[in-house]
Amino acid sequence: MTQAVRHDAMRARNLALVLGEVNSRGPVTRAALAEITGLTKTTVSKLVADLIDAGLVVETGAVRDGERGRPGVVVRVSGEHVASVGLEINVDYLAVRVVDLSRTVRLRRTQAVDNRFAQPGDVVALLRDLALKAVDDAVDMGLRVVGGVLAVPGPVDQRTGTVHNAPNLGWREVPVAALLELPFPVQVENEANLAALGELWFGSGLSDFLHVSGEIGIGAGLVVRGSLFQGSHGYAGELGHVVVSPDGPACRCGGRGCLEQYAGQDALAAATGLAGTDVQATTTGNGSRAAAAAGGGAQAATGGTTAGDISRIVARLQAQDPAALAACERAGWALGVALSSAINLVDPDTIVLGGIYGPLFPWIGEAVTATLTSRLGQMRDAVPPVVVSRLGTEAAALGAAGQVIQRVIADPAALLQT
Repeated sequence: MTQAVRHDAMRARNLALVLGEVNSRGPVTRAALAEITGLTKTTVSKLVADLIDAGLVVETGAVRDGERGRPGVVVRVSGEHVASVGLEINVDYLAVRVVDLSRTVRLRRTQAVDNRFAQPGDVVALLRDLALKAVDDAVDMGLRVVGGVLAVPGPVDQRTGTVHNAPNLGWREVPVAALLELPFPVQVENEANLAALGELWFGSGLSDFLHVSGEIGIGAGLVVRGSLFQGSHGYAGELGHVVVSPDGPACRCGGRGCLEQYAGQDALAAATGLAGTDVQATTTGNGSRAAAAAGGGAQAATGGTTAGDISRIVARLQAQDPAALAACERAGWALGVALSSAINLVDPDTIVLGGIYGPLFPWIGEAVTATLTSRLGQMRDAVPPVVVSRLGTEAAALGAAGQVIQRVIADPAALLQT
């Protein structure tokens, strides 16, 4: 039996169609939208008017489509009204990013703080305060925050917002979504997956790649043909707990010889004698973790490393410190071992190294590539290129904000109803 399509459902579909084309193609005239979508010019004009009223698009300038006819006014996505919030809880910092609908980052807030084994409620409360201040600033800019996504370093049940196990935080079965009370809906997702989406939407724009998030923990996100692969339960990407040496050091996850024990931030700092420094807590306006770590408001650490340790490691590498050089050589080898297994399994087009691996790449990149070549050279003509993300440690928070933007683009009618 053929069922009639309800008018409101058809309108919602057409709104998404028009906004999606404007988003993907850039500034475009109403006449061009009608031709692209197959909708009538009258229908497109009504839909564009609705999107303008909602603050999702704006008409600017005039262009001539060909030699004849009157110039047409172009429609583009508006960044002046609607915004999203990307939140992140990581081991040694909290982050908030406010991004408008045109994917322009409007606000950056980062607070360096050691969250190892802190009470989840205390960490979430601190993040909430940081987020509410950022939202207040966004409102002062004329922005309406319509939703948020929170990135956390561990597997997440997306239905309930529960973090199953985040070893580097010491959290198990923590209902983060229930603890985080904000005046807009917030979804909780894995940090590494969101970092991969951040790279897709705000970084290189590659459509097929494996993104590696290097921090105290190490995660990976796989993007295939412009879409994130999460696995059947959303747990894909735990690269940091791939075993590179079965007889290696014990890991917080309960295993031995995991990648994090060779290439994680704590492991690198320990190998260069920099572990156990104090954490500095401050809020920055430019998203720099190094600046945050150098600011005022000292807070006692509970052990481990801080964001500033990477800059200290880089300084030692530049000075040709033997311990630092050896640590990076070992980290590059371990990354190569873990990545060779990942490449054999999923065959990514490109490897993108993010987080701490950006500043460290001059000293680890060669070892990574050499290890990949030696382990994969017999199986394939060439190994995937290894490149550096320009987003650094911002990738997850930006990916979180970008996911809200994607939802608005995909279903603008839901926003028009609120």
